[in-house]
Formats: sequence, structure tokens, C-alpha cells
Amino acid sequence: MEYEAAISSSGMLEVLGAFDPRVVGTLPLGLSVPGSDIDVICHALDPTAFAQAIWKQYQSCDGFLLYQWLSSTRPVVARFEWGGWPFEVFGDPRPVKQPHGWLHFEIEKRLLDLDDGRLRKAVLLQRSLGIKTEPAFAAVLGIAGDPYRGLLELASETDMQLRVRLRSW
Repeated sequence: MEYEAAISSSGMLEVLGAFDPRVVGTLPLGLSVPGSDIDVICHALDPTAFAQAIWKQYQSCDGFLLYQWLSSTRPVVARFEWGGWPFEVFGDPRPVKQPHGWLHFEIEKRLLDLDDGRLRKAVLLQRSLGIKTEPAFAAVLGIAGDPYRGLLELASETDMQLRVRLRSW
């Protein structure tokens, strides 16, 4: 089953519709490797209501796990399998476009859209070696230091600046 079919058959986008669900990560970017999961981020201003919606619909799924760190500012996280795919769902109290997961997804998508395909191939090679997505982008682009922070810093660059960066590696 393709990942889009797993999302559809799970009813995820409908079940969590009140929480503004967005599919992010390696699958929609075309950077998945065996074992990649389906990542969904949501705006869960009420973490209890979010957790209840997840619990009600997915508690009987294989590998079901639901947790939240002690701080109320941390997201509720659910993991489970559906249609042969692992899902990881985040319910963050911030609007969807503010957490780092969304910001990383956006800059990675921009970079891939601005490139001629070389970046995708190079990042996929890094991913095939077991490197996580953000460190893979950082390695390919020569971003020193914390790869997660480095990618966030790229988000403020214009498309022209990003094109120059892409030509320089």
C-alpha cells in the first residue's frame, strides 16, 4: 500500500480535522528510505482532546503508543501502524506553521524545488547510509554545527540566495 493510501484508509485527516493535520517529512519530500514513517503534525491547543481523539480511533493499532512529556508546552505524540506503515503523529500547542518540524519541512521542500535534482540524489544517498534528514541536508550543503539550527537559519534566505548556495556545492 502506498503511503497516501494508508493515510486515506486510516481516516487520519478526517479524524484529526479539528487539529489542522499536515503530512510532513521524508515521504512527501520524496526522500524516504526503508523504515520511513508517516509524520503528521497537528495544532493541539487542547492536548487532552487531541489525545482522546487519537486514543479513540487508533488505540487498537499495532504498536500503539501515546505520550506527552511533562511540560504542557511539549507535543502529544502518538505512534502506531496502519496499512503496513508506521505513523508518528504530533499534537503541538502551537499553530502548525510554528514548530520546527514544519519549518524544517518547508525549507527542505524549498531547497528541493529550487534544485535540479542533484540535491535530492545527494540527500537520498546520505539517508541510505542511515543519516537522519536534517543532518543529511546539512552534510550535503556543508552546514557546520547543529544541522537543525542550520536549516532553520536557511529559512530566512531568499530563493536567489538559496539558488546560489545550491550552485556552490
